Amino acid sequence: MRIFKKCFITGVTGSGGSYLAEKISSISSNTKIFGSYRSKGFYELLKKNVESIKLFKLDLTNYKQTKKILSKIKPDVIFHFASNADVRGSFDKPIEFSENNNSITVNLLEAVRQLKINPIIIICSTSEVYGNVKKKDIPLKEIQRFNPANPYAATKAFQDLISQIYYKSFGMRIIITRMFSYTNARRVNLFQTAFANQIINIEQGKQKTLKHGNLNSIRTFIDIDDAMNAYWFAATKGRIGEVYNIGGNKIISVKNYLKELIKRSSKKIQTKVDKKLLRPNDVTLQIADTKKFMSHTGWKPKVEFSKSVDKLLKECRGLKSKM
Repeated sequence: MRIFKKCFITGVTGSGGSYLAEKISSISSNTKIFGSYRSKGFYELLKKNVESIKLFKLDLTNYKQTKKILSKIKPDVIFHFASNADVRGSFDKPIEFSENNNSITVNLLEAVRQLKINPIIIICSTSEVYGNVKKKDIPLKEIQRFNPANPYAATKAFQDLISQIYYKSFGMRIIITRMFSYTNARRVNLFQTAFANQIINIEQGKQKTLKHGNLNSIRTFIDIDDAMNAYWFAATKGRIGEVYNIGGNKIISVKNYLKELIKRSSKKIQTKVDKKLLRPNDVTLQIADTKKFMSHTGWKPKVEFSKSVDKLLKECRGLKSKM
């Protein structure tokens, strides 16, 4: 098991990055945490929850600044979370998404290469790179070919592929994780979080009807705690150069996930389709084969699905009460 003294998280004030910083702080007190941010996001929450975290305001599209910050920190592990990550929004601004997500990843990798600091780099990719698949391909293995269904997924495919090149061509210590669906109360554009927040609004009399897009997609789910543990397991126990699917063992449709949330409300929830939430092209099956990751690292999901749904609603309520 690897031990890290200095951890650098890109996009640390975002939803995933902030959760990971809190997780590492709680399980590895000797690891000093650094992070970059472009927008404030969960900055105040991080400063409150993670003792002695060091935050750098940094636009990763600026190569010189990226290299300068990394030369100061000299991390021995990097988690690359930073990205524009709104699937629906990427259809509206494909140029913006492509320019940002592609350049920040190349800048990060090239800065590390030129500085010769040789950290473990966890590239936080996504199951979205697989796109639309056939039933015969389920569950999805890491060797499944890419078939992105949206501009965001295409940028993540680029991040994934360019990282593989930096590993193969330059010998950099890169591990790629492809995360499947997980609960994340801090990321409001995820469907499960959007559902939970609308239910709370209806309970509070701020909204009459819950609006949704496509409900027919079928996914595997894990809890946020299991997801963050998985990232740490990837860094401390994963094999250099490997690509790992990470996901849960609960298979459920978006429609039935919504039903689970509605069951937990004291109000009668009316729902309707909002055409603005429908994507021009949508992913229908995202079921992970995680055998390789579990075999290599010993990780396995621990939080039961029902408890995870309870946690999501509770945290969404807590976040809304502070707004």
